[in-house]
Amino acid sequence: MTIHHLTRKQFLPITLEEAWPFFSTPRNLEAITPGFLNFRITSTVPDEIYSGLIITYKIAAVAAIRMTWVTEIKHVEPLRRFVDEQRIGPFRFWFHEHRFRAVPGGIEMEDSVHYVMPWSLLGELVHAIFIRHRLNAIFDFRHHYLAKRWPERREAR
Repeated sequence: MTIHHLTRKQFLPITLEEAWPFFSTPRNLEAITPGFLNFRITSTVPDEIYSGLIITYKIAAVAAIRMTWVTEIKHVEPLRRFVDEQRIGPFRFWFHEHRFRAVPGGIEMEDSVHYVMPWSLLGELVHAIFIRHRLNAIFDFRHHYLAKRWPERREAR
């Protein structure tokens, strides 16, 4: 069994107080998820996450094959971090920590994902051929969306 790890960091020129309401609102996940996943939240969700919140989604995991994904928000430290863990879905294990910290001129946002593929060696083959690239594409999309939403401010000379 291989535990894979994906980490992404991004600078955003906003405050923690500006970032938290966006990232802690479950409905905003649809905006920062690429269209090829055909991602839809199917459960009723509150305006802000809390520990113990169960969220169900439908995604197109492969081509047009739709599947249910269920995550639980496990830990919430407002303005600092939250963790979601898969309960039902495409992975054998999924642990995603979202961290936020103030830095000069804005915040640094970090996504840290630990995951395990199902199906043993077959799963590792699928990971090497498809899943690793797909996850990178998802986080690339998210990076570009957020950079466009909050472009870096340039100082006037």
